[in-house]
Amino acid sequence: MSPTSAPIRFSATLRRPAEPKGAAWTFLVLPKIASAKLPARSMTTVEGTFAGQPFRATLEPDGEGSHWLKVEKALREAAGVAAGDTVELAIAPVKEEPEPTVPPDIRKALTAAPEAKAIWSSLTPVARRDWIHWMTSGKKAETRVKRIASACDMLASGKRRACCFDRSGMYSKGNMGAPVAAD
Repeated sequence: MSPTSAPIRFSATLRRPAEPKGAAWTFLVLPKIASAKLPARSMTTVEGTFAGQPFRATLEPDGEGSHWLKVEKALREAAGVAAGDTVELAIAPVKEEPEPTVPPDIRKALTAAPEAKAIWSSLTPVARRDWIHWMTSGKKAETRVKRIASACDMLASGKRRACCFDRSGMYSKGNMGAPVAAD
């Protein structure tokens, strides 16, 4: 856990997502009081313990002023818990946000646009993550293609932030939020 932050302690119920059917992962929604202690309503990387097991993960905004956590099967099994169980967590924000994974199509577009790539390289990991989220969050494949092209143009012109992007999900039209629980 981050040595500079006091751990945020809470318990939450582990849920299985309704979609996709048969998903091997689970999730939980942080209590609003725990989420309010985090530095942002947007994606935030934390480390700590999940039912006694150490972990590191990026929390997603739930669109309602809190966060949710995707719990992979390996962590759930190591902790000996299952969907429906209430688990104890202790978390703290990491000192430095990790580098986001850049999808191949975005990496290719940036490589083809040196001016855009130069600005991209000067951005913080959080800003790069926001750009990636904006480019990949459209529902249609053609939207993604258009957004990648637009992002390269905007970056090449010196723009450092993705346009019209609500990092908390509270004012988005449904593209951010916790999964719907199967129960």
